[in-house]
Amino acid sequence: MQSAHMAMWRTMKGQENKGRKISGETVRRIITFARPHRHAILAFVLVSVALAVLGVVTPVLAGRVVNAITGGHDVSVVVWLAVAIAAVAITDAGLSLLNRWQSSRIGEGLIYDLRTAVYDHVQTMPLAFFTRTRTGALVSRLNTDVIGAQRAFAGTLSGVVSNVVSLVLTVGVMVTISWQVTALSLLLLPIFLIPARAMGGRLAALQRRSAQYNAQMSTRMTERFSAGGATLVKLYSDPAQESREFAARANDVRGIGIRATMLQTTFVTALTLVSALALALVYGVGGAQALLGHLDAGSVVALGMLLTRLYTPLTMLANAHMDIMSAVVSFERVFEVLDIKPLITESPEARALPEGPVAVEFDHVRFSYPSADKVSLASLEDVAVLDSRGGEEVLHDIDFRAGPGHTVALVGSSGAGKSTIAQLVARLYDVDSGAVRLGGQDVRDTTFESLRRSVGMVMQDGHLFHDTIRANLGVAREGVTDAELWNALERARLRHVIESLPDGLDTVVGERGYRLSGGERQRLTIARLLLAQPRVVILDEATSALDSTNEAYVQAALDEAMSGRTAVVIAHRLSTIRQADQILVIEAGRIVERGSHEELLARAGRYAELHATQFAAGRKDDAAARLDDATRPKEGAGPASSASLERGGTGRG
Repeated sequence: MQSAHMAMWRTMKGQENKGRKISGETVRRIITFARPHRHAILAFVLVSVALAVLGVVTPVLAGRVVNAITGGHDVSVVVWLAVAIAAVAITDAGLSLLNRWQSSRIGEGLIYDLRTAVYDHVQTMPLAFFTRTRTGALVSRLNTDVIGAQRAFAGTLSGVVSNVVSLVLTVGVMVTISWQVTALSLLLLPIFLIPARAMGGRLAALQRRSAQYNAQMSTRMTERFSAGGATLVKLYSDPAQESREFAARANDVRGIGIRATMLQTTFVTALTLVSALALALVYGVGGAQALLGHLDAGSVVALGMLLTRLYTPLTMLANAHMDIMSAVVSFERVFEVLDIKPLITESPEARALPEGPVAVEFDHVRFSYPSADKVSLASLEDVAVLDSRGGEEVLHDIDFRAGPGHTVALVGSSGAGKSTIAQLVARLYDVDSGAVRLGGQDVRDTTFESLRRSVGMVMQDGHLFHDTIRANLGVAREGVTDAELWNALERARLRHVIESLPDGLDTVVGERGYRLSGGERQRLTIARLLLAQPRVVILDEATSALDSTNEAYVQAALDEAMSGRTAVVIAHRLSTIRQADQILVIEAGRIVERGSHEELLARAGRYAELHATQFAAGRKDDAAARLDDATRPKEGAGPASSASLERGGTGRG
């Protein structure tokens, strides 16, 4: 607990000391985002100027009303002045509504641009980015920080423009009425400017810390509220400790919020007090001059009302300085994400793969996972300093070829590099040296779209979205029909389960598919592969979550799916890959053996050792497996097979 707080403190200090001044580069990038809205911004500024002008007209008219009354003018003069004041008020109300609409339109447009830019950029990140980044921290950039950046245009921009215009006009009119009273009023100006500069920096620091604390709290909620996270907490964690740790983060957010609120409130209250004192000064000095005959009563009233128009813009401009600093902080945090360079990009000369079956070829491939500084940010990982480890080679001179329509199986110890090899085929990472080729074409020279259509993968933990079965299957191919969906489900031996559900294909599977059992989840991901109809099939422990009966059914479906297609199969159970055209034994990132099942057994090497170990373990499990199969509901048993979905539980594998 203490070390966690120390890490948070170091991260907080790092953020606090960073970017105190607005850099020219940041301003340039903000302008780049604002450029598409330049016409709307110009109209917005013009309306803001008109509102500022109207704000100065009303006090002048009010002063003339007082002079008309005290001077004994005709009643019609007072009436027409009142009508003019009413017309100004109506115009002001109409322009205020227009100004607010323009402000909202620009602000929401900016939010849209920033969010889509970050979302699209994040999608270009390599897999290593997502394995390191905390989801809650990333989501916070898309929500809290984007909205904070939007405030610079939606509120601050109009405030700065209208208040500057209002300030200039007010001072100009006041000087024409009485330069002496105006000069006395401006003597208090330094009281506004000095605290504005000091408190702007302090509020920016609080804004940084608040954004960091909110991201940490959001991350914790995201992790704990997921089905997997909630299960882990219920199984192992102490609820009281969980509550204390969350309360500590919430308390940090509360403390920062209170400090920021009090800082702003104290500042505004002080400025309001000074404004009231200045108003007393105007009435005192102006009233004395009126009694002495140097000013008329209407001028004193106009000066008093204009003084409010003078100090209100000053107050708003002082707050605008702090708002700008806060908005720049948000912009910088958004730009941090946009500045992460994607390691995997599509070549301008990229081309689609040739039609027909394709071969998979590894040509003396060497690979190391990228270091953290290339794919992540310390603030997104919730650490003070990024992990300096990385860059160590994990695959060494991998060289093999799977001909069109052939199957290559990868076996070996856990952590040997089998899944890494599979990920390189789909170009989830790029090799350091050598090449991965499909159909004789380097995957780095292949379009992303062609790779997506040509390579299909079933992972050991097939991911499902919190959506309907129809939507999860539809990811594989756009415009798929219900007949095709049912056909794929039938081939994956899952149709009878889905048909027994009240909502059928429209059943929501829950987060990560937790409303399905492990075997049902796996078969649904296999159905998705069958729909995609890729030319290269990668199976990474695709049947690991299935019992022996379902494994046999699904293996038959996979055999059908692999028919005529090139396949790379990673299997822990050696019994499932006996018919592979070539078996590669991977250990410590190297191919230590290769050959067919019979050839490798005859060599009595590492493969034979793995086979003997599994065979001995398998005999011990035979009796239990037979008993389990005898008592298990048969395929097609209907509701019994879908009990996990009906009860809404986490299922069983």
